[in-house]
Amino acid sequence: MVPIRDSNPRHQVPYVTYCLILLNLFVFGYEFFLSESALEVFFKQFAVIPKTTTENLDLVLQGKFQNLGALYPLITALFLHAGWLHLGGNMLYLWVFGDNVEDRMGHAGFLAFYLLCGLGATLIQLFFDPLSKLPNLGASGAIAGVLGAYVIRFPRAKVLMIIPLGWIPIPFEIRALYFLGWWFVQQFFFSLLSLGVAANVGMEKGGIAYWAHAGGFVVGAILLTVFDRRRTEIR
Repeated sequence: MVPIRDSNPRHQVPYVTYCLILLNLFVFGYEFFLSESALEVFFKQFAVIPKTTTENLDLVLQGKFQNLGALYPLITALFLHAGWLHLGGNMLYLWVFGDNVEDRMGHAGFLAFYLLCGLGATLIQLFFDPLSKLPNLGASGAIAGVLGAYVIRFPRAKVLMIIPLGWIPIPFEIRALYFLGWWFVQQFFFSLLSLGVAANVGMEKGGIAYWAHAGGFVVGAILLTVFDRRRTEIR
């Protein structure tokens, strides 16, 4: 199921959503022109390597690690993507659902919310897969947080999606509660299946970080209560 647009009106231009999309496109454009070896080095430097990051976080919690700057991949990894489909899928979901969530939170609030969702999603993925050496990267966790906030605040909004029937795209309209609810159920189910299996979107032999998706969704639903400026209105 591929979302095309929603029927949810907004009241302001979603500048942060647009800027996030442009930044992701810009970074991917930079990746595109790197050689395979240079891209591998780039991912190892700016993506989250679960084993390394987990070790650094453990040292921080023990008060034995002073170089907090070494944890920057927890943020930079949110702007890296492993391929066209990875990038396109993420940006499509951010385009369809991000504007209304930004509308509720304001520009600064939405940016903080987005980054915190991405950070929370990554930490949840690290908890379930702390020893992987594959780069963990992508905006999926942060965008999952946007979806979690959207489905709580706009459960009755209509989403126009396409269901591929062979080569024929079939348009179909469905409420956000069912579309995003089913998305979450899928991610959580695959998260359970991935227990004990390396599941990081990374380089050529990577997979999908389902715990980051499911976890980011829950983090977004929770953080909505903090960042939503109009808590009583549900559409």
